[in-house]
Amino acid sequence: MVRARPALLAALLAPAAALCLAAVHAPKAAPAKPAAPKPAAAPATARPAVPTTGPFDMTNPQGLMSVLDAAGAKVQTSKRDADSVFVAVTSPAANFSMQFAGCNEQGRACKAVLLDSALDSLSKAGTPVRLEQVNAFNQTSVLCRIYQAKDGTPHVLFSAVLSASATREDGQGYMIAWQGCLADGRDFVHDPVSYLANAA
Repeated sequence: MVRARPALLAALLAPAAALCLAAVHAPKAAPAKPAAPKPAAAPATARPAVPTTGPFDMTNPQGLMSVLDAAGAKVQTSKRDADSVFVAVTSPAANFSMQFAGCNEQGRACKAVLLDSALDSLSKAGTPVRLEQVNAFNQTSVLCRIYQAKDGTPHVLFSAVLSASATREDGQGYMIAWQGCLADGRDFVHDPVSYLANAA
């Protein structure tokens, strides 16, 4: 084991000791001025607003998909058929499907769209909605339709003709109408008797 010489140790430690002494005896710095308050940060938004510029083609499924995406929904093309494009939509308001029909081979220039969402199977009384009640709903609603699937589950529908001259605002209007159909469908299934009495 090699022993360090005392003179060498003193030479190595002297600068460190000088720094420590200087730090102990240094005059205290004046307290720093308080920093100017920072302006409040703007609240974060989950998603940007729907763009109002740029091309918009409602006959292209991407058009309405972009409207839904900007509103916070998750949209995904689920499959394509001969002249149809199917889109699955997941959102806080509802999960539903969109079928674009009459499309060309590229899945564009579609002529119509059909939105479909399953509803609760039972009313608040614990009974299924009867077919005559479904027919009565369809006679009172201008925009919305209800049908029963093969398993008896009621579905609410909304359909619209698509036009290449339609604007993004038209697309937003379709989505507002669809939200109305969802609300009406849920209210109807929850209490068909009361709903139909008020609709008459």
